[in-house]
Amino acid sequence: MLSSAGNRVLTFTFQFSPSLKFSAKTHKEFRPRSHNSSIMNSAFRSSPREAQVNDARFGGTITLEEWQGWGCVSPVPPMVTEVIQDLKLLENNIDAHMVFGGNGGKLQGDFKIQEDKKHRAKYQALGDSEKKFQFFSARQIACRLLGSRGYLCQKCWLPMEDCMCSNIKPCSLWHGIRFWLYMHPKDFLRQNNTGKLLWQLFGVQAATLCLYGISEDEKIMWNAFKDAGKAKVWCLYPNQNIVPRTVQDAFSCQSSADLECTLSSTTRDRPLNFVLIDGTWSNSAAMFRRLKERAKLVWGEEDLPCISLAAGASAMHKLRPQPSWDRTCTAAAAIGVLEELQLLPVCSSHGLDKQAKAVEDALVVLLEALTARRLRMGRSITRKVRHTRNIC
Repeated sequence: MLSSAGNRVLTFTFQFSPSLKFSAKTHKEFRPRSHNSSIMNSAFRSSPREAQVNDARFGGTITLEEWQGWGCVSPVPPMVTEVIQDLKLLENNIDAHMVFGGNGGKLQGDFKIQEDKKHRAKYQALGDSEKKFQFFSARQIACRLLGSRGYLCQKCWLPMEDCMCSNIKPCSLWHGIRFWLYMHPKDFLRQNNTGKLLWQLFGVQAATLCLYGISEDEKIMWNAFKDAGKAKVWCLYPNQNIVPRTVQDAFSCQSSADLECTLSSTTRDRPLNFVLIDGTWSNSAAMFRRLKERAKLVWGEEDLPCISLAAGASAMHKLRPQPSWDRTCTAAAAIGVLEELQLLPVCSSHGLDKQAKAVEDALVVLLEALTARRLRMGRSITRKVRHTRNIC
């Protein structure tokens, strides 16, 4: 769930789930890098690209169609629009084009230097800490949007030449569940992000993107939580201030009759809501703290029910560094929730195991697409294991 270029939250018991034993065809042998492969690596790195700010398709700004095409459900945030307008104005004033490059689509060159001075000055001028925070998020997102135009596929967030959309098979998620991808701006449009798979499979109403610091997104999410009630909101996060609770713990405290009543009252309008925090481990604490602060405003207490999983190591460990092998990615966390809910007798008839398998298959497709891209670019397809002391 949490990424640091990939480090993601969730699972704490080191245990390999049978369902996460991915197809052997995804386990490609690593070939030692030669001098030629080093040359290929430098040659194929993402080259600088100019932002398509004035693209006629978008009218020089972010349209609702484009915004929601990336997976968002809210209206276009005014602050994101304002940041883009400021970037365009600066581009005209200094007679220089915006240039983006690298995996994160960051601004580069002389324009970056000028823009950095301008945005720092504006940030300092904002007296309110909340406005500063929202400006930080909006700027991150605006730059990623502009740097990705004409480069990334809007659906799968991969470069156009690596688009994997034709290999993803959408399916329906049981109406009694809704996933919320609470995503840090630095993970938005990240190619190896796995949270995007959930709305590709289940649709944006079943797996909804909520960008951290974007008030329009957060308002939609919390309105849904208020309608559902606190008893139907769970955060998949290792809250170290309380004893971790599994899915079984979360629902076993209710009698069979009460559980039947809880689940029978779930509808498309009032489902069980599971929040997946999608950001780096270093960012996750701040994201969780914001959730708790809002919970206190809504329900009068900071206690936000948390669930810990034992979903096992994800296949994405092969391509992304993790703090330890007992932590997993967002998609694998969703698989874990679905599988553990499937074990509850009252949920066994909803086909959650098949929905978990659909996510697993999509994760394999993403892994294969990323692996093929790395091989084509002459890059390593394995990462060094970090914190080996945590490996059993």
